[in-house]
Amino acid sequence: MRLSKKVVAMAMASMMVFSMTACGNSADSAPATSEPEAEAPATEETNDAAAETETTDAATEDAATDAAEEAADAATATAGEGGNIGVCIYKFDDAFMTTYRNALQEILEGKGYTVTFMDGKNDQAEQNNQINNFIAQGVDALIINPVMTSAADQIIATVKDAGVPTVLINREPTAEQMAAYDKLVYVGCDARQSGTMQGELILDTPNKGDINGDGKVSYIMIQGDPENIDAQYRTEFSVKALTDAGMEVEELDLQRGDWDRNKGQEIAQNDLAKFGEDIEVIFCNNDDMAIGALQAIQAAGRTVNEDIYLVGVDALDAALNEVASGNMTGTVLNDAQGQAEGAVAAMEELLGGKTYAEGEQSIYVDYVKVTPDNVADFQ
Repeated sequence: MRLSKKVVAMAMASMMVFSMTACGNSADSAPATSEPEAEAPATEETNDAAAETETTDAATEDAATDAAEEAADAATATAGEGGNIGVCIYKFDDAFMTTYRNALQEILEGKGYTVTFMDGKNDQAEQNNQINNFIAQGVDALIINPVMTSAADQIIATVKDAGVPTVLINREPTAEQMAAYDKLVYVGCDARQSGTMQGELILDTPNKGDINGDGKVSYIMIQGDPENIDAQYRTEFSVKALTDAGMEVEELDLQRGDWDRNKGQEIAQNDLAKFGEDIEVIFCNNDDMAIGALQAIQAAGRTVNEDIYLVGVDALDAALNEVASGNMTGTVLNDAQGQAEGAVAAMEELLGGKTYAEGEQSIYVDYVKVTPDNVADFQ
């Protein structure tokens, strides 16, 4: 069981107080005699001495209390120093997770932690081995970006058995899965919000996505990993925002692009050749695929915001540049810095002894819509 340094410091300071008090009282505890001694008459000198003794005892106790508080404050101030943290990322060459990983490293090392990052290489078995190795090494806490959301049960069972405080990031298990371990918390964004904002970006255009005026919005959807809950929610809620607003929609195609720019380009290229000008909107679950789709759009002689709309998620630097240039309709900020800060804060609370009740284990950071009107705020 890990105790916080502040608790240990307070306990030691309390022992100091007890020790000082015991030493101060020992001189007064002379052995009893059968015959009481004659009581000396009180004098001004003896009254002054008694008062001085009481003052000295009080000062001693005050000094000990001050020492306890200072020790506790010092322990709190250095709580991050010397801790060993293991971080598992689903794969290093994901553009968004690279930004997130860099933010985590800067924050953790800035707080004095020793941190080791492992590349899961998009292989859950590989990541499972990495988690087990971190536990065997005796890390103080884990931050895990699961390769597969479906592996949450196994991951949670492993860290629970080892008693290691754990923060899950980017890919959210169900509330029921999280409830199995009270030293577990998820820090991330609610992907339903990002999907809704993508739909709102289309609704904010002059024709609400119905470029050809036929009364419906015809779109293709380039999805991330369909096993990932973020991909599922972004796919569902981007379209739901349109239908909730009373728009009729037509899905021309939905394909998985696995968050990859090259796959986004290939899917968009094939669909543009197949459906041509019938495509009015291209929804992409992330910016990397959207940038790939943009390459296909430009190669096909189409113009974003004139005869086709294109939206992504993450607000990567490359996507922000395209939004500013008018080559993307918009994107949705997936706040890597804010999530990294939240993940470290939650980790430190767990290290300090905090536990989480069922239903309180998900901490969300808001998404933000990014358009040509506000893109300069994020560059």
